[in-house]
Amino acid sequence: MLRANAITKRFGRTLALDAVDFEALPGEIHALVGENGAGKTTLMNVLAGSLAADRGETILDGRPLRAGSP
Repeated sequence: MLRANAITKRFGRTLALDAVDFEALPGEIHALVGENGAGKTTLMNVLAGSLAADRGETILDGRPLRAGSP
């Protein structure tokens, strides 16, 4: 299971993600949709481990993920 709890990310004064929650269980398929600038790519980068969230946690199979370790 992949779980993100209260993910928040800012770029300077711009709030890209504001306490976003996300959960995906094995075998599930999800789609992220939204307008340009909605934070879809930022969330995917946080979940992939290539970008650090300012707040919140990302957990994969019960273990916390750290930025920089995709």
